[in-house]
Amino acid sequence: MPVVLIIAGSGPTDRNGNQPGMINNSLKLLAEGLCSEGIATLRIDKRGVGGSASAAIPESELRFEHFVDDAAAWVEWLHNDQRFSEILIAGHSEGSLIGLLAASQNDNVSRVISLAGPARRADQILRQQLESQPDFVRNTAYPILDSLVAGVQVEQIAPMFAPLFRESIQPYLISWFAYTPMDVIYKNDISVLVINGDNDIQVPMEEGELLSEAANDAIFVPIAEMNHVLKQVDEDMQRNIATYSNPDLPLHPKLVPAIATFIRGE
Repeated sequence: MPVVLIIAGSGPTDRNGNQPGMINNSLKLLAEGLCSEGIATLRIDKRGVGGSASAAIPESELRFEHFVDDAAAWVEWLHNDQRFSEILIAGHSEGSLIGLLAASQNDNVSRVISLAGPARRADQILRQQLESQPDFVRNTAYPILDSLVAGVQVEQIAPMFAPLFRESIQPYLISWFAYTPMDVIYKNDISVLVINGDNDIQVPMEEGELLSEAANDAIFVPIAEMNHVLKQVDEDMQRNIATYSNPDLPLHPKLVPAIATFIRGE
């Protein structure tokens, strides 16, 4: 049977799609849904998280490429398992870019699934997320982003921005900002399924449109009323955010069928 390597998004996200204080089980539900369709999955804890805690390295030494290398290593591990006829990667959010890069380096990946993945550089997505903030927030954050995009660390960070731009995370951000998903997917001839929801408050659905347009071989599936954690919700912001911490809420009903259809080539 085919097997899908599921790669989580940014932050300390575990194999189930959860972070401390934010339990939604999105990736666990995805694996269970694909299992019901006869499709195997492998979901992993990112290095430094959960069962991969022993693989942690100092934050100041962490680079985006470490996660790409990890994904490639898992692909090789799956390739050596004779039970599987085909290896796909499904990357969620930041994991979309990780999956695209890992696939570009490994011929054993047949296809890629981008779930709520951006098309533009991560710093541009961050700028868009900050657009609704007061002027002083944007006027402080944007110059920091400009410096990091140029590969230059910023020494003085206001306390309110420490969670996002602390000194130890800046090398990682610099390495992440070096990649534009649209460029990566354009240079990769692999077949890609791009899925984005129209109620995603982190990665707008337009990102999926741009990503699929840049690809050589892509299918774009927009899903109405799906948010960033792949749940069904209306446009109400409070209800949207509440889904991030609701493990009992099922995935959007159209998500798993769309992925299964793509994998089967129907």
